[in-house]
Amino acid sequence: MAIANICKLNLVAMAYDKDKILNALQRTNAVEIKSHKETEYATVPTSNDEELRAYLTAIESALSVLTAETERYEKLRGIKSVKEPDLEVRYSEFMSAKDRKEEIDAVVKEINRFIDEKQVLKATLQKGEKLLSQLAVYSGLKTPFSCYSDTRSSRIRLGVIPINAKQALETAFSSIELADYEILNETEKELLLCVVFHKSAIKETEEALSFLGFSATAYASDETGEEKFQTAKTEVENTKRALEENADKFYALKDKIKPLKIYYDYLLFALEKEELSNKLLKTERTFLLEAFVPEDEEEKIKTAIENVTDTVFMEFSPLSENEDAPTLLRNNRLVENFEGITNTYSAPNYREFDPNTVMAFFYSLFMGFIIGDAGYGVLMLGVGWYLWYQKRKKPTGMSRLAAVFAVGGVFALLWGALFNSFFGFTVLPYTVMPNPQTDQWSLLGINVPSVLLISLEVGIVQLLVGYLCKAVQEWRRGRLWDGVFDGVVWAIFSVGVGLAIVGFIDQANLPILGTIGGIIAGVSLLVAMVTAGRHEKFFGKITKGFGTAYGIINYASDILSYARLYGLMLSGAVIAQIVSTYGGQFVASGQIPMIVLGVVLFVVGHGFNLIMNLLGAYIHDARLQYVEFYGRFYEGEGRLFKSLGSSRKYTSLVE
Repeated sequence: MAIANICKLNLVAMAYDKDKILNALQRTNAVEIKSHKETEYATVPTSNDEELRAYLTAIESALSVLTAETERYEKLRGIKSVKEPDLEVRYSEFMSAKDRKEEIDAVVKEINRFIDEKQVLKATLQKGEKLLSQLAVYSGLKTPFSCYSDTRSSRIRLGVIPINAKQALETAFSSIELADYEILNETEKELLLCVVFHKSAIKETEEALSFLGFSATAYASDETGEEKFQTAKTEVENTKRALEENADKFYALKDKIKPLKIYYDYLLFALEKEELSNKLLKTERTFLLEAFVPEDEEEKIKTAIENVTDTVFMEFSPLSENEDAPTLLRNNRLVENFEGITNTYSAPNYREFDPNTVMAFFYSLFMGFIIGDAGYGVLMLGVGWYLWYQKRKKPTGMSRLAAVFAVGGVFALLWGALFNSFFGFTVLPYTVMPNPQTDQWSLLGINVPSVLLISLEVGIVQLLVGYLCKAVQEWRRGRLWDGVFDGVVWAIFSVGVGLAIVGFIDQANLPILGTIGGIIAGVSLLVAMVTAGRHEKFFGKITKGFGTAYGIINYASDILSYARLYGLMLSGAVIAQIVSTYGGQFVASGQIPMIVLGVVLFVVGHGFNLIMNLLGAYIHDARLQYVEFYGRFYEGEGRLFKSLGSSRKYTSLVE
């Protein structure tokens, strides 16, 4: 539970050493360049990164196409490739990528040539398949098109009508004496007709053909329909073969994906260095740099710079009292998975303590309570851990979320054991916790679901811890009494409220706790009212105290917010029980169809229930942390530390 102490690096070096120094700083992964204060002796260097951005876009486009084509090729041909979960690259290999520009440019040029070739072939194929579809009705025609020509006294029409006009065909020609037709071929959509009529029957025949939707052929060559169809078919087959050869050409470049990724990430770093121009200052021969660095990395940074140049002045200095700094979180591998939950709300600012360890515990505790089933807990732990393990070296947002669910699964397993629930079944010979569906306790003579009261008590515990966090926050800043009156006093008040609720429950049979809790809560509230206006003047001291008393309404409202834990847990428990009951009855029937139905119901029902419960738990659990817990002490509005060269998309650097 720590935020790294940050200090400031001031550096002046020769302009010709700028690139070497930035490379050395990037290698440390511990430097964030900040905007340098302007001076009358130095100016901001100009930056021209538009050309580099365009070049980067071209590389990314080629890489994206090559990757997609390779994956498509392997999928269609059933090729099982060994995919590295993370692309680890030695630092020396990463920095030497700049020397491969000529090679990479040649590869990109070749990829773009294949892209253009594929686009032409796809257009040709589309055109050829359309023609082939049009010629399908002529495929059985063995007479050349040129033979279907008019004579001196008669007219011949070759063409097609829709298949649905077949029934109307005979009727349409029955009243025309000097006209006849022959169906030469038939497909699913069209009929090929040869219509012969005397020139005196042109009008009647043309009207009949128009009524039938007749479309005269556009072909008049000496080719037969069969020949023309076969020619088109051959062209389509040749185009398809050309597309397969094009896919082979793409796949032949699959070994270039790794160097392309390395080169792309190197260009990202080069672009970042170019964009630093507006943060640095320069004189005629030197450049000036200011940066944020962790205090415990000073020696590492100093050594890295001295290894590349002797002509440098650098100074590490503490931050001024009011100077803002980025937040560098340093948590263990378990807690760091929960950092994204806090950062979604707001990253902690540099001058407060990191709440993620405390929050991670309560978040997991509440998620386990909401799920409340040991079977679901086993699934969450197993699947979540597996998904996290696949990306453990280079975690992603999804892998970290999977880790959160895995930890929540541990607590779901524990709560499920306490509630004696395994996929909705009661499996243990004993039950520690009351039944969430049936058991009730009497609170001041009013029957209330027992698990609802437990969820409220759990909420009071978190509010208590929130006030202790407030005290720690103030004490770290040297404000002893603010920590006592704004944190400890309210924590004691929470203890009193929690004890009072237990004392008011008839089944607890501890009425003395109601008295003790009431006294503790009353005295601590009085202290809070008296001290609330200690920083105010005159009437502010009085009004602030009454405002504190009125704030008890908000406190009660916050406690009631934890009722959502019970509501979500109850809905999931009811659905799990229904699914297991009916699924078990189907299986117990002994009939194979019913057994299959029971298994399907069990898998689908519990799968759906778990997914919906996880969605509700993720959202409402986060809401309790953001509003009820963080509302007691958390300030946020921080900015996360971003080290120079960390904007890599594909690679992770190793020494």
